[in-house]
Amino acid sequence: MTQPLPLAVTIGDPAGVGPELVLEAWSRRDELDLPPFVVCSGGDVLPQAARKLGIAIPDNLVVNVEGAGAYTPGTPTREGALQARAALVQALDMVREGQAAGVVTAPVAKSAIFAVDDTFVGQTEFCADACDAPRDDAVMMLAGPSLRTVPMTVHCALAEVPTRLSIDLIVERTRIVARAMHTDFGIAQPRIAIAGLNPHAGEDGRMGREEIDIIAPAIAQLRGEGIDATGPHPADTLFAPHKRDSYDVAIAMYHDQALVPLKTLDFDEGVNVTLGLPVVRTSPDHGTAFDIAGKGIARPNAMIAAIRMAGEIAARRAALA
Repeated sequence: MTQPLPLAVTIGDPAGVGPELVLEAWSRRDELDLPPFVVCSGGDVLPQAARKLGIAIPDNLVVNVEGAGAYTPGTPTREGALQARAALVQALDMVREGQAAGVVTAPVAKSAIFAVDDTFVGQTEFCADACDAPRDDAVMMLAGPSLRTVPMTVHCALAEVPTRLSIDLIVERTRIVARAMHTDFGIAQPRIAIAGLNPHAGEDGRMGREEIDIIAPAIAQLRGEGIDATGPHPADTLFAPHKRDSYDVAIAMYHDQALVPLKTLDFDEGVNVTLGLPVVRTSPDHGTAFDIAGKGIARPNAMIAAIRMAGEIAARRAALA
């Protein structure tokens, strides 16, 4: 049988929990039947972290990237930010060159990378740019054992959300979600629940007209295309246990509307999945956790889930190719 291509896992910010989470996943790869992977890292960071954790790693686990710097958990540096960016570039290059099946990104500090690259917005946008794809085509899904959610708008002020919403935005992003649920998650006819923006989904216009003027017309257009979209649903009941069985993915109108329920239900196993790009990309849905880095208490569950999910998505895409 042909040996499957490995995943390219980035080190993230080397001062964060990324190195130890990657190493914990590596040490449990056989026990958990994880797909093969290599780690894009620079300098002696991963070997130093491995020695500290008492984990033996083979030389061929590490794909070296540009950048020096020692392993200094909890103390972010400019060199570490440069290495995190270089690791991301290397992982994406490996996929495009047919050396890796997908990318799994460990957490980075956006502000630290922005300080060395003022075009950097986030890893999702960076992946879109690397694929020469519009950033709006890179749709962020948060997936866990209990729930899948997609924020329609992401990193913007709450006051900006109503001005960013449009029928076209909701229709195009929901189309991307529907396609990805089929190609990446194996659901032929996904059920998509779309939340309202306002309390009680606007209550027939008494608490805002976005549901009437934007969200409902978008849902009608999607249903006319054969997409099983429903709503607008009141967000305060959409994530209740008896409601979650009625859909495969929930689309929310803004960041916290999607992430609060996901992190409440699946914090330790939540995965950030980028939909709509030719490159498979997942990431644990948590940050660098500089405050606990290197202390051996960070839980690897979300990193393990991200590696597993990237392997499953890559296999499904290969089967459809």
